Amino acid sequence: MRYSAKLRYADVTARKLRPIAELIRGKSADEALEALRFLPNRGARLIEGVLKSAVGNAEDRGVRNVDDLLVVESRVDGGPIMKRFMPRARGMATPIKKRFSHIVVSVDDGREEAGV
Repeated sequence: MRYSAKLRYADVTARKLRPIAELIRGKSADEALEALRFLPNRGARLIEGVLKSAVGNAEDRGVRNVDDLLVVESRVDGGPIMKRFMPRARGMATPIKKRFSHIVVSVDDGREEAGV
């Protein structure tokens, strides 16, 4: 059965987070947490927190063996963009786009749900 967690409106660009999300896709949850722990990026901390939340959701729903969890989905979608302006020389202004992103991580224990 699949267990997921989301972080919406993360204050990091999706472009910076996508390579980190690709890194953990398809790995076991423990292996993915170890890989994220040694990355220096701020985005790695965010994805690590979402992965821990997905594992916690699985534990809460009664997964017998947390060691068997596999990261089946880790994706980063673009969120809204806040538009600001920075004053420049000669009375001009340049636009600044503060981009947000949505992080989704799903883990699976490999067994199918019976009765559905």
